[in-house]
Amino acid sequence: GVQTPAGLPSHEPAEPHASASQLCTSIRMETGSSGGRRLPKTESAEMRWVVPGGAYEEDEIDSSDDGDGGTDTPTAALGSRGGGGGYSDAEEDEEDALLRQRLVRTGPRADSFDVEALDVPGLYRHQEFTMGRSIVLALQTLGVVFGDVGTSPLYTFDIMFNKYPNTSKEDVLGALSLVIYTLILIPLLKYTLIVLWGNDDGEGGIFALYSLICRNAKASLLPNQLPSDTRISSFQLKVPSVELERSLRIKERLETSSMLKKLLLMLVLFGTSMVIADGVVTPAMSVMSAVNGLKVGISSVNEGEVVMISVAFLIVLFSLQRFGTSKVGLAVGPALFIWFCCLSGIGIYNIMQYGTEVLRAFNPIYIYYYFERNPTQAWMSLGGCLLCATGSEAMFADLCYFSVRSVQLTFVCLVLPCLLLGYLGQAAFLMENLTQNEQVFFLSIPSKTNWFV
Repeated sequence: GVQTPAGLPSHEPAEPHASASQLCTSIRMETGSSGGRRLPKTESAEMRWVVPGGAYEEDEIDSSDDGDGGTDTPTAALGSRGGGGGYSDAEEDEEDALLRQRLVRTGPRADSFDVEALDVPGLYRHQEFTMGRSIVLALQTLGVVFGDVGTSPLYTFDIMFNKYPNTSKEDVLGALSLVIYTLILIPLLKYTLIVLWGNDDGEGGIFALYSLICRNAKASLLPNQLPSDTRISSFQLKVPSVELERSLRIKERLETSSMLKKLLLMLVLFGTSMVIADGVVTPAMSVMSAVNGLKVGISSVNEGEVVMISVAFLIVLFSLQRFGTSKVGLAVGPALFIWFCCLSGIGIYNIMQYGTEVLRAFNPIYIYYYFERNPTQAWMSLGGCLLCATGSEAMFADLCYFSVRSVQLTFVCLVLPCLLLGYLGQAAFLMENLTQNEQVFFLSIPSKTNWFV
């Protein structure tokens, strides 16, 4: 049973001037045939009973739902009290009349923050995902976040050996080891395990970090706060610690130095410019590298035709962006899933076809040997090696669309294994075909699946 609050005895009706909480408790309590008190089933927050006028305007009283789909008034709940309650008929009628005068049925009351939460990024964190919704989210994550890094096997080895063709199997192992540890250090360790957690309440990107810093320290040279933001508090208790003292010193230094404020803004603008440059260059590289596969299947295709076909594809792709990230990601996601499955399948085929010697590249000592034998060639190949991680910043920049966990699980469980298998397969092909330095990806594809890929 539920104990009756002080000031409201169970054998007396509610006083006319009882407090709102006592009135609420009195209305919601219902006595069964056994005399025990229980809370009746309440309806959703779509309709409420409120006490009108004065201080009672904000007090809400949930109403109960009857068996016929209708809604009982709170007085009906009071009237259902049986013997054990100690109420006389006259007292019940008087209380019912009093409540009818004081309680008014209202429509749903929408809180301003609830309305805003329908649009702000990060709403997914308060939803319960079903299996179907999780699959849709994973496909959208593939289409939006991992399209760039997923297409890098098309051109990585081509550019690494563009200036200086590989001359030995050890060079291939050294270049493959560079690719493997670039993928481990940048996308996996840096972004997946560290950077993704530095988000601004679900928002990612350079300006999100800048906004987060400026809200916690007066370091902003750009207006980034509304007057209403000052009334919002997260109520976080900061326990004294070494980390807190260090952060306070950094905050004080940042707030008192105009040079540091300008340097911070310059770094933000510079980083944003690099992201924009990546968004300009990478689509052209990815699409042209994909269309270059036509040269392998059709010998009569020349470079000019490849360029025109790539331009046509880019016009179509950028025209589709107006339909929104969600729809585009859902449309491209299944294609990216098939693509990653193809990468892993081709890699496994090549490893079985040409041998497992490429697995030695997981030993980083081959990177040292590579630079020791050919320092200039190894240094120049780093430019192409960096392309294997291009698009990794999208994991953080596009974080507002997806949760941290969804991005991490998709990368660790699907993207990274498929990429590693794809690069291992290409290296296995190169070790047996040292003279094939162009179109490595398409040449390593089994001939029967060339057009499908």
